[in-house]
Amino acid sequence: ERFRILVMGRANAGKTTILQRVCNSTDKPEIFDGDGNKIDSDIVQGTLTRGYHNIQHELVFQSNPSFVFHDSCGFEAGSTQQFDQMKHFVADHAVTTRVNERIHAIWFCIPMTDSHRTVTAAEQKFFNECDTGHVPVIVLVTKVDALYLTAIRELLDGGLTIAEAKARATEKQEELLEKWLGHVKHELGMCKFPPKGYISLQKMHQENADCTLLMECTANVLNEEGLQRLLISTQQSSIGICVKYAVNK
Repeated sequence: ERFRILVMGRANAGKTTILQRVCNSTDKPEIFDGDGNKIDSDIVQGTLTRGYHNIQHELVFQSNPSFVFHDSCGFEAGSTQQFDQMKHFVADHAVTTRVNERIHAIWFCIPMTDSHRTVTAAEQKFFNECDTGHVPVIVLVTKVDALYLTAIRELLDGGLTIAEAKARATEKQEELLEKWLGHVKHELGMCKFPPKGYISLQKMHQENADCTLLMECTANVLNEEGLQRLLISTQQSSIGICVKYAVNK
C-alpha cells in the first residue's frame, strides 16, 4: 500500500516544490491516469496551459514512489463545477473499500505571498461544505519567506533606516507569521469542518529543506495507527521520526 495525499490550494502556492522536497527530488513527477497508465508529460503540460486539470491523475516521484499525490487546482468561490468535482473526488476516495485508492490525508496550502488574502471565500467554502470524514486536513502555510520583504517595508515605513530594518527584519517576519497564522486559525476554526492541524513551511525553495515537522504533523493527526506506520515508513525526511515514533509506541 502507498500513502496517498490530496494537495489543495490556489495557484502558485508552492505545492509542487513541497512535494519535491518531501520526496527528495528536483525532478518533475511522473503522471498516471486512474488506471495506472503513464501520461505523456507534453500532453499534460499542454492541457495545463489551457487551464485543464484532472484531479484523478496520480503524481509520483521516482525518488519515492511510495507516495502518491493528487493535485486539486485552485478553485475560486464561483467555480461550482471545479468545486463539485473536488468534493466528489474526496467523498469517493475517503470511503472507498479499494485500499490502494484511498486518500489518507489532505494538505491545504495557503501562501503568504498574498498575506492580506490568507482566507478567501474559496477557503471558507471548502471548510464549511466539504466533509472529509476520517481523512484529516492540514493547512500548510507556504511561502513564508515572502513575509521578509513585508517586514522590511513595514520597518522602513516606521522610520527605520535600511540597515536598521535589515537587522530587525527576521524578528519582524516572525511577528507577521504569528499574526497571520493566528488569523488563519481563527477564521477556519469557526468553519463547520475545520482543519485538524496547521504548519508553516519556510525555505522550501532550498533543495535541502527539512520536511520533518510536516511529516510529524501529518502523522499526529492520522486516526489510525496503521496509517501512521505507513507514513513513517514511507517518508524519507528523517530517520529521527522513525526512532521517535518507535520509542513512543
